[in-house]
Amino acid sequence: MKSRGRWLTLAAVSIALFLIVIDMTVLYTALPTLAQALHTTASEKLWILNAYSLVMAGLMPVMGALGDRLGHRLVFIAGMVVFGMASVMAAFAPSAHVLIAARALLAIGGAAMMPATIAIIRTTFHDAKELAMAIGIWASVASGGAAVGPVLGGALLEHFWWGSVFLINVPVIGVATLVAWCLVPKQGGDASITIDLHSCWQSMLGIVALAYGIKEFAKPDSNALLAWSTLLVGLFTLTIFVHRQLKLPRPLVDFRLLSTAPLATGIFIALVASMTLIGFELVLSQRLQLVLGKSPLEAGAFVLPISMGSFIAGPLAGALIGRVGCPRVIAAGLAMCALGIWGYLALDNAGTFAQLLALAVCGVGIGASLTASSTLVMSNVSEERAGMAGSVEGVAYEFGGGFGVTIFGSLMTAIYVSQVRGDGIDAMAGSSLDEAHAYALKNDGARDVLQGAMHAFEVAFSTVSNAVIAILFALAVVVLLLNRKLTKV
Repeated sequence: MKSRGRWLTLAAVSIALFLIVIDMTVLYTALPTLAQALHTTASEKLWILNAYSLVMAGLMPVMGALGDRLGHRLVFIAGMVVFGMASVMAAFAPSAHVLIAARALLAIGGAAMMPATIAIIRTTFHDAKELAMAIGIWASVASGGAAVGPVLGGALLEHFWWGSVFLINVPVIGVATLVAWCLVPKQGGDASITIDLHSCWQSMLGIVALAYGIKEFAKPDSNALLAWSTLLVGLFTLTIFVHRQLKLPRPLVDFRLLSTAPLATGIFIALVASMTLIGFELVLSQRLQLVLGKSPLEAGAFVLPISMGSFIAGPLAGALIGRVGCPRVIAAGLAMCALGIWGYLALDNAGTFAQLLALAVCGVGIGASLTASSTLVMSNVSEERAGMAGSVEGVAYEFGGGFGVTIFGSLMTAIYVSQVRGDGIDAMAGSSLDEAHAYALKNDGARDVLQGAMHAFEVAFSTVSNAVIAILFALAVVVLLLNRKLTKV
């Protein structure tokens, strides 16, 4: 393919990827407005948010394998058509149940597109340096879309009704579909790759149940029985799934291939990096709102440098990989992310600009490491199994985010409760700073209680942040120690 055609193909898949990740976060600011308009219950609000991520995570392995069999261009374009129709359905949904169904349909389109985006890049760029650069741009678009989602949702709601956050997808996806039809090269799939139906339902049930259990644990008012039940169902089903894959001659997910050092390390980096970043952003966003008094939109804008730093770092990391190799870029990126978080803690009493700069350093680091980890995976898998590898990496991102919210959210709550109990204000401060604020609003003389609760939260925030820093530094050291085993690109 001519040079211009390759980069135009990258533009087409990047547009689709941008919409996929925007729809993961755009409802963060739009949910209260649409909840009022549709008169949703608490359970319906939860499913409006979770239907998208749960269904997409469950379907990605199946869609990745389908792309390997039928050709990623066909699955990619079909996914965009479904995504466009689902966007119209969501925009004009007359009830919460219709909106939930539309979000699930959006996820089906997203699951078809997501593995295909990285697989098409893998089959389009054959030069190692160009591949690294293309993956860097892909990673930048993913992080940029996630950051733009809440801000875009807030901006649209200033002038239009809540359905505009979905309707805006339609003209963009229309252009992207036309560009993909004309520019993405026609490449046949591998007909010898079988789609085992038992593997399909096992992977979907296992991933959805496990992801739902993790999300249930992350809720402040979680149902322990429901959380443990779905976790056990997910683990049991995935155990059967893995056992079946190891016996099949052409498995849906080839765990033998994924057990090789470069692929296993790249996917593990994706999971842990996503876990630590989401965990830090979780506690940071709460601190900005509950301690510093920022609005949700202001808090979202404050953490924007993390995603913008990641957006800038992707292409730069892609260019650097060819010179120093993936492992060194991963290790340097993880260390830089840790330094950025440490810098934010150290600059707590400094000006806003200095704090934003520290967060930008964090973003540059995480963007570089995720770009290099994706390059490590895609450079060590054949074109015929690129969809499978891309889908597994996508699931790793999803689970990483879920683990981050659950683990670090639980750690933050445990430390907060321990602190307020030690100060003797646990009955008034509750189990979270939200409860302390609610108590203070109802009781005029509760200023001391609120101050004590804020201090407890600050201790929890500092502890969680330092735990994230330690994990990132430790992972950077491990990657450097494995440098020889991983060095191929």
